[in-house]
Amino acid sequence: MAHNPARPYLHIDYTNMLAQNIGAEHGITQPEWDGIKPALMQAHSRLKAKRAEGKLPFMDLPYQSDSAAQIRKLADELSGQFDQALVLGIGGSALGPMTLHQALNPAGYNMLDRKSRKYPQIFFNDNVDPDDLHHLLQLIDPKRCLLVVVTKSGSTTETMSSFLILHEIWINALGKDKYTRQVVAVTDPAKGDLRKLAQAEGFRTLDILPGVGGRFSVFTPVGLFPAAMAGIDIAELLAGAAAMDEIFQQDTPEKNPALTCAGLQYLADTAKSLPISVVMPYSSQLRLLTDWFVQLWAESLGKKHDLQGRQVNVGPTPLSAVGTTDQHSQLQLFMEGPCDKLIAFIRIEEFANPMPIKTGFSAYESLSYLSGHTLAELINAEQTATALALANNGRPNYTISLPRLDAFTLGQLLQLLMLQTAVAGELYGINTYDQPGVEEGKQATYALMGRAGHEEKRRQIEQALKQRVRAIV
Repeated sequence: MAHNPARPYLHIDYTNMLAQNIGAEHGITQPEWDGIKPALMQAHSRLKAKRAEGKLPFMDLPYQSDSAAQIRKLADELSGQFDQALVLGIGGSALGPMTLHQALNPAGYNMLDRKSRKYPQIFFNDNVDPDDLHHLLQLIDPKRCLLVVVTKSGSTTETMSSFLILHEIWINALGKDKYTRQVVAVTDPAKGDLRKLAQAEGFRTLDILPGVGGRFSVFTPVGLFPAAMAGIDIAELLAGAAAMDEIFQQDTPEKNPALTCAGLQYLADTAKSLPISVVMPYSSQLRLLTDWFVQLWAESLGKKHDLQGRQVNVGPTPLSAVGTTDQHSQLQLFMEGPCDKLIAFIRIEEFANPMPIKTGFSAYESLSYLSGHTLAELINAEQTATALALANNGRPNYTISLPRLDAFTLGQLLQLLMLQTAVAGELYGINTYDQPGVEEGKQATYALMGRAGHEEKRRQIEQALKQRVRAIV
């Protein structure tokens, strides 16, 4: 894909990371940046080699035009048949599609009438909170709702427990023969109980490419099918991701945003004692993006062992914030608390709806100066002012600027953050794509819930609980 200068591309401003601007204690000096560049280029080379060997399939997802066309075709067919869609998933199987929906559709999407929104209402169930599911079901009519079940393994406890409840409700409402027409299973193409169940029951299915983990799955049917059901242009999403991937081919860090961001984050953590990584978009539509990033960064980089098996316990702690809301809460800590945070702002240069502030109340100085401006001007002025104030206090930060928020630029941003994570994993020398700490909790849950084959684990847990010193108020 050739770089098209007419398309909107994001850019990175790391002025407020430089020692010349914020001081050498927490700012990056030129020797430090020059020192990290060989490691960045080596990490880049290793990733390109792994990709060529087929070990990093998430990187090639932006080029799946045939699969995207299939997803779009199915979504067009089903969106005309149903007025609602309920997506069951957890972790990356929910955060990705939720991020796309919030970022690219209006906040009141589900409250619009069908004529105005054109596509089905979209609901998500991403937890096993029983009250949450109970209340959600008050909004849903099974007779006109498509059920989308998303789990790569096909046996995710949280997702499948909710499905078992909804399966019974759908059968009671539609009958055994008809309910299967209203279920789409998004899962592994060959393995897992959901795949077997889909084949036995006759559900429609969409495949999650083997080798793509949940937190990297936003450009698989996991994210693309719910997005397409809500009218999002998934071809533009993939085009934006491909545009960022093209830039990623650059070997020079200063020309490669993913290398730059990974280098800044790594130096902040390892050389500047800034172990907390804050992502702070100045956009309510990107609020859920912060949750998606927290999972991506934490699950990928928080590891006990490196690739040589040595215990290293590495990983910067991700923290989410939203401007301007968190200027009135967390910013006080960021500004005057421990200097242990690197803040990555996300800024939108041109909002779709600037919202002019009308002239009025000219007698009140605290109001009159706002007249003639827009909310778009105000939110960006606040971002600029916050970044500058932090820098003036020696607090490092950088800004990712999107020319505007649309499917193309969001695709770039998501791909950037995933590529940045892959590079960071190489710098830390860990396996970016596993999650052994999560698996331990899963096994314990299986045991406590009585899953076959986990009887010994349950006995061990019960014995350990009996031996613990109790401390309850």
